[in-house]
Amino acid sequence: MLLSELAMATGLRYTGEDTDIVSIEYDSRRVKPGSMFCCIVGLVLDGHEFAEKAVQAGASALLTERQLPFDVPQIIVGNARKSMAEMAAAFYGYPQREMCMIGVTGTNGKTTTTYMVKSIAEQAGKKVGVIGTIRNMIGNESLPTDRTTPESVDLFRLLRQMADARVDIVVMEVSSHALEQFRVHGIKYDAALFTNLTQDHLDYHKTFDNYLAAKKILFQNAKKTVVNIDDQYAGRMMEGINVPSLSFGIRDKADISATNIDITTSGVRFDLHTPSGDCRMDLPIPGLFSVFNAMGSVGLALSVGLPLSCIKDGLESMTSVSGRIEAVTPKDHPFSVFVDYAHTPDALENVLKTVHEFAKSNIICVFGCGGNRDRAKRPIMGEIAGRLSDFVIVTSDNPRNENPMDIIASIEDGVKRSGTKYICIENRRDAIAKAIAMAQENDVILIAGKGHENYQEINGTKYHFDDKEIVEEILQK
Repeated sequence: MLLSELAMATGLRYTGEDTDIVSIEYDSRRVKPGSMFCCIVGLVLDGHEFAEKAVQAGASALLTERQLPFDVPQIIVGNARKSMAEMAAAFYGYPQREMCMIGVTGTNGKTTTTYMVKSIAEQAGKKVGVIGTIRNMIGNESLPTDRTTPESVDLFRLLRQMADARVDIVVMEVSSHALEQFRVHGIKYDAALFTNLTQDHLDYHKTFDNYLAAKKILFQNAKKTVVNIDDQYAGRMMEGINVPSLSFGIRDKADISATNIDITTSGVRFDLHTPSGDCRMDLPIPGLFSVFNAMGSVGLALSVGLPLSCIKDGLESMTSVSGRIEAVTPKDHPFSVFVDYAHTPDALENVLKTVHEFAKSNIICVFGCGGNRDRAKRPIMGEIAGRLSDFVIVTSDNPRNENPMDIIASIEDGVKRSGTKYICIENRRDAIAKAIAMAQENDVILIAGKGHENYQEINGTKYHFDDKEIVEEILQK
């Protein structure tokens, strides 16, 4: 594609001669002859410092926020991230316009909800693309992912793959980082869901109001919305958003609601009430939050025209989502072990309350908090774990560049306030082994924080570590 064609499509101007663009890159290591290199200013690195390396690698043009001393065409803009998204969308032929686009945002429940929508849509005969935390999917094909919502260039490249594969519906998790960093800029969503909002990512957003404002961007770019009316921030999130909307909840009057809820170790049953009719649901994923995730997925399905019969069949055919209150032990095991991704105060409280709904004896909670992230939530999560568990084992999660024992000490402050029994074991494998060794009949062990992740990140290096594998190895011994 010619640079002049890209500039014309996006309304941007360039200096220098016209040239052919074969790819758009923001990582200088991926530049090849004919690439346009985008100088993105990040939290740690400034892409302008890598422009010379990109030019040496053959970059035929630069997208930059200031004039650089290189003899290649340059597009100089005020916000390179925003312009990069506009260029990427044009370069890949606006693939988002060829599919039904569904966005899911909120602190918790995003991943499970996307897989619920996938299951419903497939019951309706649709080919579905999924973009999210665990993996990206084109139909049944799985693709690896490094982050919840890809960078804009990677996202539009992936959407082009999906459109070319004749995907009908794309359902994607949209993170607050992605919204604020213009990663999804240029996408008009056919339907967007608000799951809930609790404290998270304040290391990046600094204030809760900033966090809420970032999430709100999704709904400012949606044709229809689906809203958890039971969440205290629903009103603020939807303020000024004047598009067709469906609400869901169990405490307040809502368009979609659930009654007669019966939660067991193997799932949850409830009466589902919708504008399209009512039905009895038998969902094979335990927990009250599963009811909320299901109602949110129902709202999205109805918003894009999927019938209630496919909604019921799709939800009831669900299996557990990787790392989301996922049972690791067989049903006849004397005690139960569950793995969950809960890494925020609200998520940890929800999953522990869910365990309380079916636990017949003691609850043992093994968890830690990630390094280089929101420090304020650590004692809060420690207090929640202590208050809702009979025994807590505080351990390491992904310490990243922090001292693991400093993180543990911060969590310990909160556990102490709860007054429950606890121990601190830095080595996560040893912590899991201790929980299994002390478990008695009918006890429930919850290993929280990492869920589907199969690594531990320590001092910039990712080491293979899978909570589920560790449990299985220890039980076999």
